[in-house]
Amino acid sequence: RFNYPDVKVIYTRTTDVDISCVRVYLIANRNKADLFISIHANSHPTSTPTGVETFVMGLSKSASNLEVAKKENADILLEADYKTNKDYAGFDPNSDESYIIFSLAQNAYLEKSLNFAQAIQTQYKNNIKTINRGVKQAELFVLYKTAMPAVLTEVGFISNPTEEAYMLSKEGQANIALCLFNAFMNYKVAEES
Repeated sequence: RFNYPDVKVIYTRTTDVDISCVRVYLIANRNKADLFISIHANSHPTSTPTGVETFVMGLSKSASNLEVAKKENADILLEADYKTNKDYAGFDPNSDESYIIFSLAQNAYLEKSLNFAQAIQTQYKNNIKTINRGVKQAELFVLYKTAMPAVLTEVGFISNPTEEAYMLSKEGQANIALCLFNAFMNYKVAEES
């Protein structure tokens, strides 16, 4: 429908394999990306929670956001080289003290990240029948060292059978992709004006 010949999409992966948080942001930084989006399916121990939310790098404003950050960051513990990888510099996703490093980081792209995150949430609100959980700030390692505006968006709860079915359906995937594309289009227009 829309053509952006000046836009190059760089995938950090094209198959369902787990890659390190470090590798993800290094791919973006090495390619001098102008925008970074990490797309996730949320999860909860119960099947009750629903909704979509988008995170930007920042200090958690609530204990629940910090718990989300800890859960997302815990993925690095599964990486084979976690303990020896100098990029993690001793970061322990389960230790409150480790999150002090995020308070020292100045996110030069916070405003643009927030603008893109809000564009995403607006699209979700207008096009997906679920709870809009909003834009939030959290200490997410995958966003920590990106040298561009960056967001992590949770497109629904895989632990909720209704949302899982929606995310697995062709219609749901097309709708989510269209929301992200429209958010990108609106963000790009605003940035270029």
